[in-house]
Amino acid sequence: MNDSTAPFTFIGRIRSMRYAIAGIGELLVSQHNAWVHAAATAVVVCLGLIVGVTPIEWCVLILAITTVWVAEALNTAFELLCDVASPDFHPVVKKAKDVAAGAVLLSALGSVAIGLIVFLPYLARWL
Repeated sequence: MNDSTAPFTFIGRIRSMRYAIAGIGELLVSQHNAWVHAAATAVVVCLGLIVGVTPIEWCVLILAITTVWVAEALNTAFELLCDVASPDFHPVVKKAKDVAAGAVLLSALGSVAIGLIVFLPYLARWL
């Protein structure tokens, strides 16, 4: 079915949101790394509230958090598609999955760097 010709409807947008929320739920239920990301997100938000980061710092932190979550979601979707396309081991599929996992790692490392840049000055004042 070609949805590009379907008219815009409010009900259709709500249905799309339900699918997206179901996808996030699947990510949280099926991916252990998502639990790590959820814990890290909670720590960053709590620490940000405790130290009183500025609005600009919140924007940077939210962007970093979102980047990691998006990378994890895309990696999960990619892995699921790879598993369907090639249920048996294939070295190229392994490489593709490794690259996708590497993208998550890169986004997480970048987010850690951002967190250190934002939080170290606040934490240094307490020491």
